[in-house]
Amino acid sequence: MFDIDLPEMGDMEVGKTPERALRRGPMASAIHENANSLRDRKAAEETIREENDRLATEFVRLKREGLITDRVPLEAVVADKLMRDRAPGADEDLQELMLSIREIGLSNPLRVEAREDGKYELIQGMRRLMAFRALHAETGDPAFATIPVGIVPAENELHTSYRRMVDENLIRKDISFAEMATLARRYAEDPANQCPEVSEAVSVLFKSASDQKRSYIRAFAELLTRLEKLLEHPQKIPRNVGVELKRALDRDAGLVQRVSQALKAEPGRDAKREVAILRGFVEEGPVLPTGKTPGQKPPRQRQAKTTFQVSQGKAVAKCSASQGRLELREDRDFSAIDRRKLEQAIKAFYAALDA
Repeated sequence: MFDIDLPEMGDMEVGKTPERALRRGPMASAIHENANSLRDRKAAEETIREENDRLATEFVRLKREGLITDRVPLEAVVADKLMRDRAPGADEDLQELMLSIREIGLSNPLRVEAREDGKYELIQGMRRLMAFRALHAETGDPAFATIPVGIVPAENELHTSYRRMVDENLIRKDISFAEMATLARRYAEDPANQCPEVSEAVSVLFKSASDQKRSYIRAFAELLTRLEKLLEHPQKIPRNVGVELKRALDRDAGLVQRVSQALKAEPGRDAKREVAILRGFVEEGPVLPTGKTPGQKPPRQRQAKTTFQVSQGKAVAKCSASQGRLELREDRDFSAIDRRKLEQAIKAFYAALDA
């Protein structure tokens, strides 16, 4: 039981609701507040859902581009799909990479493709993988049992995966032309690539390289084709020696046999000696095997040469004359002089000589 106090009719303004009538009771206020809270929660949930959808879309995009890094077990990373451009044998610089990883970690993750069997096919980062394997075998540290990788979907075209590997290796200072040429030859030999010509394989794999660099790789590929079974350290052959030797082989059909004989005469040679033998055929004839002395060569006759200076006002021209050659040097831009004026000066010069 409770009293309801109603105002007197005379105290109420006509057409106006009393203030007390506008007030909500406790139950109505609770219901109103709960409705507002439900609306606010629904709006918050909708905002969170939109943000999650945006983040999920961004994650899928980054993962598709290989920009999401994860750690995978070392034994899950395999290198079966692509032939590598590295020379077989120990890597002399691997210890430096291992020390860097041990002290500051791996700065650049591997790039791998996910396989259906749960493995990951290596595309880029063979040395980094080798360094992690060596560190794990050496230390047994669980930190080296897994390796950071960027996972990308498998490429439909095999040559695209090769391009990814090759383009990264092109910036390496230590990769040799012989290693690049070997990769091109192996790529051409694989029927699955439908690229039987080595020259075409070079164009496909090293598309990002300059035309000149591709020509060097083709020259080394041809050189290896002719001398591969005789070379013990092809990756140590400098670019100029390999390219010039290939050109010499093109000019002289019998040079292959002479180079072969020189290499066979010194089995077990080191890289320095092998390069010296090859360099000898490029420069002044073959380098003889160690312990042998070359025959006496006739002394080279010195070419007669006359040097003098000519003063013209404040300018001084330095001149040198020899058989078939005359040089004139002066601190003047001759390219800025009109060509016809230069021609007249040369004609006057010859006229003075013949007078």
